[in-house]
Amino acid sequence: VQLQASGGGLVQTGGSLRLSCAASERTFSTYSVGWFRHAPGKEREFVAAIKSSGGSLYYADSVKGRFTISRDNAKNTMYLQMNSLTPEDTAVYYCAAGRMVLSTIRRPDQYRYWGQGTQVTVSS
Repeated sequence: VQLQASGGGLVQTGGSLRLSCAASERTFSTYSVGWFRHAPGKEREFVAAIKSSGGSLYYADSVKGRFTISRDNAKNTMYLQMNSLTPEDTAVYYCAAGRMVLSTIRRPDQYRYWGQGTQVTVSS
């Protein structure tokens, strides 16, 4: 499965962005999918994830209440709506897909397929 992330950009503090991640195959619907981010000088960080069925959502504490993950299996696409952005959200955001037990859904090593990343920069 190939993943193509898009939607990053430069936004001011308090602004919003919507990231998209398009998958190349219809098997996308059978994978759990997630968003991770990597900021300079920091380790890659889990942001959000959603099960294949879309019924269960998972968020990092740092984004809970501000970010919303969703998916449209008919379009082979996942999204990350980001609101109330702060400079601490500045990072390269990656989408990923994999099959795992739910207790490990926050672990990046559980994801087999990764997008190329899209830069999000939040100015103060």
